[in-house]
Amino acid sequence: MFTRFLIAAPLAVAVAGAFVGAAVPAFAATPAATCEAMPAQLRAASATAPAGAQQRAAILIATGEHLCADQAKAEAAKKFAAAAHILNVDLASLGTAPVVTAGQ
Repeated sequence: MFTRFLIAAPLAVAVAGAFVGAAVPAFAATPAATCEAMPAQLRAASATAPAGAQQRAAILIATGEHLCADQAKAEAAKKFAAAAHILNVDLASLGTAPVVTAGQ
């Protein structure tokens, strides 16, 4: 019974680690794409949005850019994702966010 544990425990840890690593949040784009390309793409997408949505998205985009300057790329990605939601734009269609399939 003890040898079964010695074989199964490392295997279980490896499988659990694989699932944790696969669960990437939707806002987690590559850092370079998040801070360089996404603000310009969101501004281009906001050109066709209603005025109120443009204003709210512009605030979130500017906040995201400030967070990028402060090296808070994960928080910036959240602001960009919120701006995309306001503009009804799918981040995957912008080409900067990975396609997430695990857990979502």
